[in-house]
Amino acid sequence: MGQNKRRYQPLLLTACIILSDQLSKAWIVRHVAENTVGFQFLGDFLAIVHVRNTAIAFSMGDSLPLAVKLLFFIIVPVLLVIAVLFVYFSKRFVLSSFHRWVLALFLGGGIGNLIDRIFRNFRVVDFISVKVYGFLGFERWPTWNIADASLVVSGILLAASIILESKEGKHV
Repeated sequence: MGQNKRRYQPLLLTACIILSDQLSKAWIVRHVAENTVGFQFLGDFLAIVHVRNTAIAFSMGDSLPLAVKLLFFIIVPVLLVIAVLFVYFSKRFVLSSFHRWVLALFLGGGIGNLIDRIFRNFRVVDFISVKVYGFLGFERWPTWNIADASLVVSGILLAASIILESKEGKHV
């Protein structure tokens, strides 16, 4: 029983991310007019805005035909979520507790944005805008949401774990 509890515990993180992502987006949709700034903090360093992204990161693919968007922004991500769930629950794969938490983080972000794409007509609600003072050519970082943040953090954690594990393997 203890082993099963540890296996399912990270999925609470998935549920929390989906819930906080969707509740925050619903609040933004209700209280901040689309394409406007609702609030600013620390001057204009942090802004809460309401924009809709009809593509993926950095608005890549915004002008793609609807059929291509359907394939790459809904069908492929759904298949990826299914694949991650298969790996997560399969007895064929031995996952560390850390990797289960990282996959749970990834699932929360992926499902959060999929909900928007499916139920908000391919229009993901983004609302966090941060001034980055010209970093990488951006005055402001592209606007993002809780699901985006969890996807980025899970990607960084997964990449770091792969790099660290490969370095450990060379020292054995």
